[in-house]
Amino acid sequence: MWIFETWQQAFLAILVVVVFITFTREWLSVELTALGALLACVMAGILSVDPDDPANALKVFSHPAPITVACMFILSASLERTGVIEALGNWFEKIAGQSPLRMLVVMMGLVALLSGFVNNTPVVVVFMPIVLAICRRRDFIASKFLIPLSYAAIVGGTMTIIGTSTNLIAVGVAQKHGIHSLGMFSVTPLGIVFVIITFVYMVTLGRKLLPKRMTLATLIDSQSSREFITHAFVKKGSGLDGINFADSPLANIRKARVLEVSRDNRRLQQPLNEIIFEAGDEIVFKGDLEGVVGISQTEGIDVRGDAASGLEDIRTESALLMEGIIGPESTMTGKSLKELGFRQRFGVLILAVHRRGRSLQDRFEDEKLAFGDTLLVQGPADKMHSLFQRRDFINLSEPETTIHRPHKAPIAIAALLSFMILGALGGRLGIPPFPIVQLAITSAMVVLITGCVQPQEAYRAIEWKVIFMIFGMLGLGMAIETSGLAQLAATGMTQGLGIENPWIMLSLVYLLAAILTEIVSNNAVAVLLTPLAIIIGQTLGVNPVPFVIAVMFGASASFSTPIGYQTNTFIYSAGGYKFGDFFRAGFPLAVLLWLVSSFLIPIIWPF
Repeated sequence: MWIFETWQQAFLAILVVVVFITFTREWLSVELTALGALLACVMAGILSVDPDDPANALKVFSHPAPITVACMFILSASLERTGVIEALGNWFEKIAGQSPLRMLVVMMGLVALLSGFVNNTPVVVVFMPIVLAICRRRDFIASKFLIPLSYAAIVGGTMTIIGTSTNLIAVGVAQKHGIHSLGMFSVTPLGIVFVIITFVYMVTLGRKLLPKRMTLATLIDSQSSREFITHAFVKKGSGLDGINFADSPLANIRKARVLEVSRDNRRLQQPLNEIIFEAGDEIVFKGDLEGVVGISQTEGIDVRGDAASGLEDIRTESALLMEGIIGPESTMTGKSLKELGFRQRFGVLILAVHRRGRSLQDRFEDEKLAFGDTLLVQGPADKMHSLFQRRDFINLSEPETTIHRPHKAPIAIAALLSFMILGALGGRLGIPPFPIVQLAITSAMVVLITGCVQPQEAYRAIEWKVIFMIFGMLGLGMAIETSGLAQLAATGMTQGLGIENPWIMLSLVYLLAAILTEIVSNNAVAVLLTPLAIIIGQTLGVNPVPFVIAVMFGASASFSTPIGYQTNTFIYSAGGYKFGDFFRAGFPLAVLLWLVSSFLIPIIWPF
């Protein structure tokens, strides 16, 4: 039996399935998939680019939700660049104590509170190296803390409208449908309940379900990692000049090896055994202290630069061993180490790659790097420092020290507080009801004009993939509503399933959002399900606000997989986790929050 009323509805149903599969399989980046769906709707004639057409696809680019989200990224960057977030992280390190339980309690409380007002990704970026450093110093198991770190950031974001982009998007879509009752702290009561339940769960049952995993750095013995990189040059007329490597004393050095040979500042690509040394060649050795000593004791080799050895201008550098993670906006994603020329470009070695529960210590040079990949890096201190100064490669081995503007911190804090207070009191006490997007733009302009964050830093802080993904999904959502598919789906869920009880339907809406957010972007779920939730409420003849709230909290309830929420992906490889670790630790929490939400939402926001 044909369930669609028009071919446009059938086309959109197929398009939604294709989009979700593409999101899951990662055939294309999320923003290209979403914008491609928007273009498909225009090409099919469901949307147009005619300014006078109510179904004008270009209207999505003036939607307040993605603009507000972009401004929140800038506000979060201002707190980061003025040192506010790092100061809180350092304070956490001081009060964490010597007990793993105390550290867990303090960490989750502080991260949840901070995530209620700041984008949770930079919060996790700042706290993760601190947590890892404490675990190394006190011999704690890092995998016992990183999942709780992510979960605390997720539920903390549900405490306010600005705590997560999911809430901002849902509120923006609701306002387009004439629902203006959701203010800055409207979701706070249930958000606090989420935080308390998650807190109690993680310090009791959740702790027992967390795995004991080894991070990538522990795969290599710490003693053997104390190695040195030594540079030397072949001198003209020496015993090495004109000699094949295989016939030279260098081939027999123990506990040290030749990494590469460069000629005229370019690395020689041929196999080592085929290289014939020439005067001026630079040879790079790697070895532990005993190996470096062995080089000096090998006949014909003298690290002091003896002319008889053929090597001069020796420089030896301590080789540090550190972990780094590919960031969400990294320029390295989609490229292999070989394509990047990592060794030549950054002057460091990649010893291993950890990806989604598995470690790649051999033959990883051709692997395409992806967000969340953890790399074990070894190299001189100055090279490591230059590498980790890049935004797209984040240091996990020690808290990153960046140049801050602490004297601007009061301005950044004042801008955020003003944004929240005016948003909460708008329409009360004589304060005009300012739209959230207007307050967000004003606050972002304040921190930019006052120099809390520089324009180029603001551009880098905005996760453009998220913004354009939202634009694309808003277009798809507009097409679904315009074609009548949303109304058809709402009617099918109510009348087709024979469910007229709003409590049961609300529980199903939350469950649908929670399931979808485990496999695709939470922002995409909020864009698509919020209009559907509103129509379901209207179809049942009840207040649609509880259904919008169900979408907001369900779309943030990503605990069972590492791919549904960005902070989960971020800590996935860093903690050495396997995919199933998230399900084991997070599924009971997800079920518990579903049951609690199904009961409390209609009480806090009556039908």
